[in-house]
Amino acid sequence: MQVSDPLHSDLTLSGADVQHRLQSRLADLEAEIGKPDVAGMLAILGERERSAESLRDALSTRLMEAFRRGTGRGAFGLLYELNSQHLLVQVAGRLRRYASKADPRDVLQEVFFNIYRYPHRFNPEREDAFRVWSAMIVRNTVLKHLRALGRGGRTEVPFEDLSEQPDVQSSSPLSGAIERESTGECQRVYFTYLHLYLRFYSMLSERERTALHMVEVEERSYREAALELGIKLENLKMVIFRARRKIHRSMRRVFDGMSPDCRPARPPRAQAGAGELDEDEDDGREDPQGDDADGPGGRP
Repeated sequence: MQVSDPLHSDLTLSGADVQHRLQSRLADLEAEIGKPDVAGMLAILGERERSAESLRDALSTRLMEAFRRGTGRGAFGLLYELNSQHLLVQVAGRLRRYASKADPRDVLQEVFFNIYRYPHRFNPEREDAFRVWSAMIVRNTVLKHLRALGRGGRTEVPFEDLSEQPDVQSSSPLSGAIERESTGECQRVYFTYLHLYLRFYSMLSERERTALHMVEVEERSYREAALELGIKLENLKMVIFRARRKIHRSMRRVFDGMSPDCRPARPPRAQAGAGELDEDEDDGREDPQGDDADGPGGRP
């Protein structure tokens, strides 16, 4: 399917006047990127045996490298004209694959915006470097767009797209030290979080601890856990809801610099019948149906 360029300015590299048009455009860039670079591009343009795709690859890589060095608008403009049609087809194909109704032209503008923002990540070692690099940007931009749309619902992304061409970036001693320091800090915070969770979990009543363990660790369904504990399904949900809320509130107070308020829960009253919830455990009135009702093992 032919997709027209959104600005109707694509250089398709086909037709009798392509040589003249490109020669004229490249000559206009001489003051911006320098005579040697323009001469090299004109030499590529004069290689008659090249296909249109090979010619676009070579010129685009040279133009992107010139833009990386000098961020000139003329180089970027010609780069856009050479590749907008080609990349628009890629964007439209990926959006169709995910059954997205997004406008490919809008996503294409974001693709070129990312190219414009991150020229320092471009590596011109191969002649087709720009084609490979821009294809990765198209993929990442489309996936980012789909994730943004999926925040209000669910957007499925094919599994095979999760491992395509990872973004390989050069590392320096400084970046390595920062990454190690960040990793160490994350580990310390994580262990602190686990320590606090265990502390406040141990302060719950035996029934609350047992219910949480059955649902969150053993992954039992609520109905199965309720039968084993001998309480009603609705009461089990309330027990788990209140236990989670106690832990959450106490941890939040600690992280806010306040003293925790998770006091040991009182055991159920002896006179309470089996299956009845001890109302002294918590005086809250929140509805447990809205709190993790479908959590691990949470299907009644």
